[in-house]
Amino acid sequence: MTRPLTEEKVFKDPVHNYIHVQDTVIWRLINTPEFQRLRRIRQLGTTYLTFHGAEHSRFSHSLGVYEITRRIISQFERAGYGDWIPEERLVTLCAALLHDLGHGPFSHSIEEAFEMNHEDWTCRIIQEDTAITEILREVSPDFPQKVASVICKTYEHDIVVNLVSSPLDADRMDYLLRDAYYTGVNYGTIDIDRILRVLRPYNGRVVVKESGMHAIEDYLMSRYQMYWQVYFHPVTRSSEIILRQIFRRAKELYTNGYPFRFMIEPLSDLFEDEISVRQYLLLDEALVQTAFMQWTREKDELLSDLCNRFIHRRLYKYVEMESLDMETIDEIRRCFREAGLHPEYDLEIDFPTDLPYDVFRPGEGFHGKQILLLDRQERLREISEVSDIVRSISGIHRGRYHLYVPQDKLMPLLPHLPGNVRAIFERL
Repeated sequence: MTRPLTEEKVFKDPVHNYIHVQDTVIWRLINTPEFQRLRRIRQLGTTYLTFHGAEHSRFSHSLGVYEITRRIISQFERAGYGDWIPEERLVTLCAALLHDLGHGPFSHSIEEAFEMNHEDWTCRIIQEDTAITEILREVSPDFPQKVASVICKTYEHDIVVNLVSSPLDADRMDYLLRDAYYTGVNYGTIDIDRILRVLRPYNGRVVVKESGMHAIEDYLMSRYQMYWQVYFHPVTRSSEIILRQIFRRAKELYTNGYPFRFMIEPLSDLFEDEISVRQYLLLDEALVQTAFMQWTREKDELLSDLCNRFIHRRLYKYVEMESLDMETIDEIRRCFREAGLHPEYDLEIDFPTDLPYDVFRPGEGFHGKQILLLDRQERLREISEVSDIVRSISGIHRGRYHLYVPQDKLMPLLPHLPGNVRAIFERL
């Protein structure tokens, strides 16, 4: 199982040009049903409703993360860096490839709706009775646990975890490049070749050669811009809100014994919070959207309306507010209820925030959330100590309140609302 392929396999990729598979175990993992399922999970969830090109999958992203990790390791081995442990190559590559295995339909949206964590599911799929587990066990009986511990960040060697999960990991580098490419924006076009050239294994973790600081500054600024221009786009947030509301309403109805016209086994198990790995792996976006289409004809008007909005992109509109207190929120909800609206579903308050970089603070010591620069005297310094650019964005929590409402339902009622509440939503 640890032998190389007799002939290298190559995937043509729009981001990395080519993805090279040289190991038998990697090739076999790619061809498992569990990994092929990722073709049916979009990388950016509902973002395709905002940026129509964002149809790329977790499958292509996972291959990209594997490829970047492979390139970094190859560079470490060619240079003969003593701090890299060659025996860790295979476990690192497997963890990079499989790190997103546990993502569900629409990625993070379903996690929020059901309070799940995709990393937990990833570790279960790797260690329970799956084709993935069987292949990994052929390497060694404890190999599935080793791969899972890398993803769960408990692996004994920090340098392996750094490559898969850190502020400057292969995952972030690929999704910035890939998401920028498919959404058609330029913010994520980082100089990945330069970044990879300045990475070094040092004292058990990955650091950056100080001369490469400017490439890292550009990377962090790109990440900052991508979050605010793509990931936190208010239209995408609206579609995510409706998606969560669909799941919430469907679970409420199921719990109360509502007789659905359409219900399929993995969804009922999901609503009962007793879903097994086998059932979870049946969940993909094709199945969920089939359910949504069927639910547009349900007798429950709220579920039917929400599903129609999602399927036909009739999203909630929003107003921005600099500040918002609980007294105002309570008053809006009371007014909505008195007007015949459903304040738990016809009003959603969103406050997106992003922490571009976890700044170093004196006395805290170095930890895995920091990017360390290695100077010519082999001294380590946290990047925000050296870079004015990184320091300027460190610790920034930026965001405004967005109040999302179904405009078509609210506007006929607007003249009857109290003046202060009416004034908020007249900007719709």
